[in-house]
Amino acid sequence: MFDSKVVKNEIVKWIQDYFDENGKACKAVIGISGGKDSSIVAALCAQALGADRVYGVLIPCGEQHDIGIAQELVSLLGIKHSLFNIKDSVDSILDSIKKSGIEANRQAIINVPARIRMTLLYAVSATVNGRVANTCNLSEDWIGYSTKYGDSAGDFSPLSQLTVTEVKLIGRELLPDKFTDKVPEDGLSGLSDEENIGFTYDVLDRYIREGVCEDRTIREKIDKLHLCNLHKLRQMPCYKLVQ
Repeated sequence: MFDSKVVKNEIVKWIQDYFDENGKACKAVIGISGGKDSSIVAALCAQALGADRVYGVLIPCGEQHDIGIAQELVSLLGIKHSLFNIKDSVDSILDSIKKSGIEANRQAIINVPARIRMTLLYAVSATVNGRVANTCNLSEDWIGYSTKYGDSAGDFSPLSQLTVTEVKLIGRELLPDKFTDKVPEDGLSGLSDEENIGFTYDVLDRYIREGVCEDRTIREKIDKLHLCNLHKLRQMPCYKLVQ
């Protein structure tokens, strides 16, 4: 039985222990998208470290329709924050690719902003003496719904062993429901997460935790995505010299 209160307290303690070992004076630096994962990680860090040791980074790419949620979140938590619009940087890279004589495909167009965001997060982190929080969850990681060296990167990861269902339960221990029940979307493709992946998180989470998925087609799709995307979770392979 998942006890959200107990797990929440364990994560708070885990964050405190991480910073005790990896920078007692450091801040937690978090990319705040307005979605549940970044909101919950920010709330966990604020509880663990105090609001003065949490720094939020809002990173829209052009117009972001839900940027108000991100601004409301940092105000609610009382954390310092900055806003950077990366559209010009993204356009510059994609234009350079086009000028080279090749055309960026959909995957590249979606992934470039995520990698620029992570570059910016580490630049801010270096400036404010921080450690970058990874905000991925187990459900997304299981099927590779993240960008390698983009949102899958970070220095510490409070939620990566929790499914979406479990993350939402943790969130309700910390924040008003509006922050945990917001429809998840990647902020890049214009689609919700579930529209992108083709099945619901409820179905995915049950399969991860119980091994049950009645729909054979969906089960096979989950298995295929999991296998194809394991490279995102594993350490980079390297040649080992034997002498």
